[in-house]
Amino acid sequence: MPEANFHPLESYEELPVAEMKARAKAFYEDLRRRRTVRDFSKRSVPREVIEQCLLAAGTAPNGANMQPWHFVVVSDPDLKRQVRFAAEKEEKEFYSGRAPQEWLDALAPLGTDGNKPFLEAAPYLIAIFAERYGVLPDGRQVKNYYVTESVGIATGMLVTALHNAGLVSLTHTPSPMTFLNEILGRPENERPFLLLVVGYPADGARVPEISKKTIDEVATFL
Repeated sequence: MPEANFHPLESYEELPVAEMKARAKAFYEDLRRRRTVRDFSKRSVPREVIEQCLLAAGTAPNGANMQPWHFVVVSDPDLKRQVRFAAEKEEKEFYSGRAPQEWLDALAPLGTDGNKPFLEAAPYLIAIFAERYGVLPDGRQVKNYYVTESVGIATGMLVTALHNAGLVSLTHTPSPMTFLNEILGRPENERPFLLLVVGYPADGARVPEISKKTIDEVATFL
């Protein structure tokens, strides 16, 4: 493989310490407003907004710059209906016997169940696929590295970008999700990673009262 061309780092801008502190606090306060939403409006969202958020996600660091992700953006009502039907089939099996009681007890306060109307109501579903390996034009396979880590980082950046753009989202992970390959026509080298539901919150949308861990609970400074 040919060596990469290197050039000086010109995009970095060092900030005064006071501005660093202010920006870090402002960013935290903004992300504190982000909530997972299950009640979506049917209002349309400009495609350009979704495209820009996906481009932002695509800037994520990843193993050997292989960028092992693919995003399938679904707005077609028939496809959304098919995804909902397949997802609810898996979810109802999960809630009716597949899930251990401990897991069900953890979910109980949130009031979730096997019904997923948001999969049809929201204007967009973004199916995120992890490419287990790449395929060259001549059919040869190319190994991807740190696939799960890379796609996870990109997904987090996508959720953040959508929030920054004024939208809400829901991370949905029915298990298994192989039905997404069939419905969305994706190849076998792609593994469904997560289904992101995207749009505006419905009027009167409600979210559970939750708390987040403190800095002392999530971090250790040595």
